[in-house]
Amino acid sequence: MNPESQAPYRRRIKLIKPRLQLKLVGVFVGLSALGFLLQSLHVGLRLSELAASVPEGGNFLIAVMPELPLEILLVSFGMLLPLTIAVGILVTFRIAGPVYRFEKYLKAVIRGEEVGPCRIRTGDEFQELCELINQATSALREQHAAEHKRSEDRAPEREELRKAG
Repeated sequence: MNPESQAPYRRRIKLIKPRLQLKLVGVFVGLSALGFLLQSLHVGLRLSELAASVPEGGNFLIAVMPELPLEILLVSFGMLLPLTIAVGILVTFRIAGPVYRFEKYLKAVIRGEEVGPCRIRTGDEFQELCELINQATSALREQHAAEHKRSEDRAPEREELRKAG
C-alpha cells in the first residue's frame, strides 16, 4: 500500500464558494464599520457636551474634538478588522460548505449517477434542507438501485450468451 494513500484527507485551505463567502464577509465588515462609526460619533457627541460644561479646559477639548472620533474609529476598526474577516470566513464555511455539497449532489442526481443519501457535516447549517433533499430524491435513488440490481441479475445471462456466441 502506498504511504501517500494512508495519509488522512486534509482539505486545502481555500474558499469553497468564494463569491458567497466574500459577500457574507463583506456584510460582516460593513456592519462592524457601521457600529464603529456610530460608536465614534456617540463618543464625539458626549465629549462635546462635556467640553461645553467643563469650567476650565473646555476650549482645549473642543479644539481636539474633530480628530478624536476619527482616531477612535480607525484604531477600533483596524484592530478588529482582521478578526472580523477571519471569524466571518470561518462562519461562512458552515453555510458555503453545505451549499457546495448540495450543488454537487444534485448535479450527480441530474446526471443519473448512483448517489446515496445526501450528508453534510455535523454542525453545518441546513441540516433540515439536507433531509428534504433526501426525501425528494429517495424515489430516484430507489429506482436507480432497482435498475442496478436488475442489471446485476442479468450479468450471468449475458456472460452465458457471450460464451455461447
